[in-house]
Formats: sequence, C-alpha cells, structure tokens
Amino acid sequence: MEIILIQDVANLGYKNDIVKVKDGYGRNYLIPNKMAIIANESNRKQLAENMKQQAKKMAEMLASAQQLAEKLAAMTITVAVKANEDGKIFGTVTTAQVSEALAAQGIEIDRKVITIEPVKELGEAVAVARLHREVKAEIKLNVVAEQ
Repeated sequence: MEIILIQDVANLGYKNDIVKVKDGYGRNYLIPNKMAIIANESNRKQLAENMKQQAKKMAEMLASAQQLAEKLAAMTITVAVKANEDGKIFGTVTTAQVSEALAAQGIEIDRKVITIEPVKELGEAVAVARLHREVKAEIKLNVVAEQ
C-alpha cells in the first residue's frame, strides 16, 4: 500500500513523502492516527500543488533568513552579567539573555533557536542561531560586568 505522510514518522519518512507500507500498518495505525493518507490519484495531485506553493514560501523564508544572518554577522551584541573582580561570571550567559539583547537592538529571535557554549569569563563569546533549516548565523557577544 502506498501512502502520503502528513507528518514525520520515525524510521519511515518525512512529511509529504510517498512511501510503501504493509496494508495493516497503514490502515490500522497510520491513517486512523492522522499520520498519513492513501496515495490515490487525487491526493497525489493535491500533494503536488501543495509542494509547489510550499516551495515558493520556503524560498522566501530562506531569503529572509539569509538576510538576517548577514545582518547578525555584522554586529556585536553586548551582554551585561554579574561578575567578580577577577572577571569570573556568577552563573553563565543564557540564551534568554542573548535573545533579550537582540530584542534591544530591534531583532526578534526566539531563545529556543539560539545555542551557546557555557561562558564563564568576561570577554568575547559566540552564539549560534538556527534561522532556517539551511541557515545558521553566528552572533558575536561582548560579555561585560554589570555596573
């Protein structure tokens, strides 16, 4: 039986893939749980149309993500944290702090897409933002002590 996946299914395929499965698996599990639909002619045509429209949207999203990545690469964000006289930070710099610092600069990025290695001292650091499936932007951080 051929089916069209409506969502990603582990060890089977990704959304919008057409895959062959055993009849019972498709009829008794995937289709009732709204994970797939039968790959008949009308559903295939609808999938092709959806993929065409989605490709245009994805191209626009990719272009805007690349534009934002270039903008982020050109700037340095300052993050103020509590630290002692030796330059050791109490705690670490978090993704929420990076997101807030970017918001102060007028760039809205969710903290969940930002990753950062643990920062324990004042100075330079780098965070990475996953803006798109194919686009990752490095964010240069200047970690300073709070006044």
